Amino acid sequence: MLGNNIKYLRNKHKFSQQDLAEKLSVPRSSLSDYERGHTQVSIDNLIKLSDIFEVKIDDLLRSNLSHRDLEILRNKELRVLAISVDVDNNSNIELVETKAEAGYLESYANPEYIKELPKIAFPNIPQGTYRGFEIHGDSMLPMESGSIVICAYVESLKDIKKDRTYVVISKSEGVVYKRVRPDFAAQRLVLISDNDSYLPYDISLEEVDEIWQYYAHLSFSDARFTFNSMLDDKLQDIQKKLSEVHQVVVK
Repeated sequence: MLGNNIKYLRNKHKFSQQDLAEKLSVPRSSLSDYERGHTQVSIDNLIKLSDIFEVKIDDLLRSNLSHRDLEILRNKELRVLAISVDVDNNSNIELVETKAEAGYLESYANPEYIKELPKIAFPNIPQGTYRGFEIHGDSMLPMESGSIVICAYVESLKDIKKDRTYVVISKSEGVVYKRVRPDFAAQRLVLISDNDSYLPYDISLEEVDEIWQYYAHLSFSDARFTFNSMLDDKLQDIQKKLSEVHQVVVK
């Protein structure tokens, strides 16, 4: 535990091994051995580490200090949200892949679980709490299955805007990406697919555990090709229906 804590604190304070070794008056190789757990740290150097990083000696020896970079956002309307932050105290963007959805539904309030999710970087993103979700299925075409939606955390259900797209987390529906139409009078959300082959449905506000508003997305295919393919499918469907109507009229 001590070696991991020394390395973690050194990186957090942006010290090189040489920087910290000089502060402790030890060779850099000795500090490297401290971090790998190959050499015991003297009492004098434990006291110095405690003073340098302003951490109790007991915490250095017994606590996993990296867990202190896990924060909890508490909200009166929605459940507790676990997030992780980087060494500069900026929120990470965790990625919830399709294969991880089941685990996410069980462990989304567990900081340990959130910390282990893969992280993605997104340039010039405004300050806030973001998460990435992998989209599957064709209910939101032209957004293709496999695209990653970067979303901002919605702190209050009252902030939901009509006909904007959101990732909605609930035990009943799991992780879904839909266009949302709130009905606050009825205490429900109407979830609408952009692909009109799927019918809208509603969910009660009480069922919502988390809701994340669309900010941007990462796509891994040719959007124009996808759009043209969708148009072709719709034209074929129209032609099929016209043919069926024609057959009925002829009879």
